[in-house]
Amino acid sequence: MKLPESPPALPNLFQKIMPERITELMLNPGAAGNDMRYLHWDELRHRPLPSAELNHEEWWLLLKFGRMRLARPLPLQDKAGAAFSYVLTEPTLKALRFIDRHAGGADLLGNTRVDPDERDRYLFNQLMEEAITSSQLEGASTTRRVAEEMLRSGRDPRDNSERMIRNNFAALKQVRTLLEAPLTPDIIRAIHRTATHGTLQNPAEVGEYRHDDEVRVVDESGKTLHIPPSHSELAARMQAFCDFANQTEDDEPYYHPVIRATLLHFMLGYNHPFADGNGRTARAIFYWSMLRQGYRLMEYVSISDILHKAPAQYKRAYLHTETDGGDATYFILYHLRVIEDALHALRNYLAQRQQEIQHVKTLLGSFQEREKINPRQLALLSGALKGRSEPYTIESHQRSHNVAYATARQDLLHLARLGLLQEKKSGRAFEFFVPLDLPQIIAQLARQA
Repeated sequence: MKLPESPPALPNLFQKIMPERITELMLNPGAAGNDMRYLHWDELRHRPLPSAELNHEEWWLLLKFGRMRLARPLPLQDKAGAAFSYVLTEPTLKALRFIDRHAGGADLLGNTRVDPDERDRYLFNQLMEEAITSSQLEGASTTRRVAEEMLRSGRDPRDNSERMIRNNFAALKQVRTLLEAPLTPDIIRAIHRTATHGTLQNPAEVGEYRHDDEVRVVDESGKTLHIPPSHSELAARMQAFCDFANQTEDDEPYYHPVIRATLLHFMLGYNHPFADGNGRTARAIFYWSMLRQGYRLMEYVSISDILHKAPAQYKRAYLHTETDGGDATYFILYHLRVIEDALHALRNYLAQRQQEIQHVKTLLGSFQEREKINPRQLALLSGALKGRSEPYTIESHQRSHNVAYATARQDLLHLARLGLLQEKKSGRAFEFFVPLDLPQIIAQLARQA
């Protein structure tokens, strides 16, 4: 990955640009233009100038002065002990408005078109998606199909990649049980312990802060992207991290809840308190913060799916902040776009699933009502019609829909009696396969009804 070029230092610009010219620039801030993009120097130096009277260094100086006037300091520090800061840009305010409106779930999972019984299945699918893609971001190489089969069936992992995914799935479920408790360093270590159990080369590093300064964040080629703060600072840094996480709307200064959660994600990655597994832990803490602060629809959203599609942008958001004097606006803007994209993806997913289930209802006609085929069975049949080759089991159906074993067993045996699944004993358990001619079977049953 190509490292971004650091901005010219302000003291150097003051020496290079004549005082009279600086005064002239300050008297004409509009010369910087009104581009709403929050460009880093590495991008800005290649952009067309907003005015023929400026060069790129003067343009940057104008922008920096404007940003510094609006910057809000944070109770979080960089390696030099300077406070991180951020600017509430117009795109930031628009994104926060969108997330406030849509992440509560009133117009998605609260929609009466979504059967309440389906919500547990949506939640399971999101946890599974986030567990897989978050682990893939950190090197897990298992295919999605194999990972899904493992999580649905509950079988033991076969290798380290599968273990990473299963652990991450457990950590994401764990944070949902911690929403009433304030965040503490012990809780962070417990989440890390769950996420990394049995996956680290040194088992002593599971759930423990790193004990040296040998850890580096590197890219695929081994190039160093980030050197974390000294391990000797971690106890104080993680306590400050928790203090920030636990602030409420009554505390001053006020930080928007989504910005707080985003900065927790950023700061855990920046501090890098563990030898490995920092990314998975950071994203788990982000979910904890969003859910704790009332954004319950985030249970059904996978941000790692978006991050995994463009991992270089994820890293660049960190690098832009670190190379520009701790200006966290870069990471905030990037992360808000990720949340928006994830919410749009959820909306599209829900619409698609509703169409698929409605299609099954249409195919079955009155046969569905006569035989009392429930929403869980309709969801199964909609997936089966896509040509699923793996068998269903009572355990996998139970996990997917968060129902009792007896309920899952009854669902599958009912479909087998109707001829919509084929039952086969495997050892002491039963497996249920999709008939090759399932569409024809459905059509025949519908005609008989």
